[in-house]
Amino acid sequence: MRRTLSISVGVAVLALVAGCGGSDDKKLANVDPTPSETSTSAPTEPTSEPTPTPTAEPSTPAPPAGPLTQAQYQTALIRLDQRIAGDINALGTVKTEDSLTAAMENLAQTLSTESTAVGALKPPARAVAANRVLQLRLKAAGTVLASGDTSNVGCGGLAFVSQAVQRQLVNTLSVAVTQLRTLGLVFGRTLPDLGAEPADTRPSNGDIIIRSGAGGSGALRVKNGSTVDVAVSIVSPGKAPGKPHIMMYVQAKKTATVYRIGGGYSLYIKSGKDWNPKRRQFSSDCSFKKFDQPFAKNQGWEVQLQPSVLGNAKSSKVDPY
Repeated sequence: MRRTLSISVGVAVLALVAGCGGSDDKKLANVDPTPSETSTSAPTEPTSEPTPTPTAEPSTPAPPAGPLTQAQYQTALIRLDQRIAGDINALGTVKTEDSLTAAMENLAQTLSTESTAVGALKPPARAVAANRVLQLRLKAAGTVLASGDTSNVGCGGLAFVSQAVQRQLVNTLSVAVTQLRTLGLVFGRTLPDLGAEPADTRPSNGDIIIRSGAGGSGALRVKNGSTVDVAVSIVSPGKAPGKPHIMMYVQAKKTATVYRIGGGYSLYIKSGKDWNPKRRQFSSDCSFKKFDQPFAKNQGWEVQLQPSVLGNAKSSKVDPY
């Protein structure tokens, strides 16, 4: 015999059915687990005619002598690399979302400044076009960083978003790097080399992503009637949700069952889009929930996610894992 719990994910509902180990059906309450005034005064009349203060005309730096030789231009590129290296490295050492935002803003300002400086250079005639591309790519990279979105930190984690920003920077500047290389010139030695991000790959319905520890006679059936995929984590007592006993993937509108669950457990559900197999996380539109009720060992349960605002199980939002 099974007992049923249900829980709503966004506009969808998760229902949980439990009970191979008991004879009484129990109904639990439904839950949703998804994803001054100012004052003004009149101006007073001045008591005397203000005396204008002379200001000095802004000085305009003298244009660099040129055109530069190939060696001189290469030296300018090396110095450019050195000036942006610190702000680029800062992206890889951030510890919080705020520090990531600050690092992106600092690098955006640096790239904008360097774009102007590159535009003032007088490169060798054969490198004029490549220099113009470099100027525009630096400006474009700065613009992208200045408008950067860190909202997906809650999906893939801080390191993932930081690496995504770095890869985007490299991609934006790659055209300039390639054009300069064809001329025997080197730029981009300080750019990060993180390799390609593994492509998002949707697991098959019912795939067991993780299984560790001893098995048992417990079973869990998941009916996913919602419009989003979910990863269901069966977590042993005292363990963090990031280190589950079992993690099973259930595609939207499908059903899957996992057997041989060992011992009692807590049940976590994360949903989203664009599953990354390396990180075992969704990359966007994430939601993280935990059933408040613990699950006893050696029982069978059914979890139902259906389009509804009602459910018969309580859940709580949890930190990304």
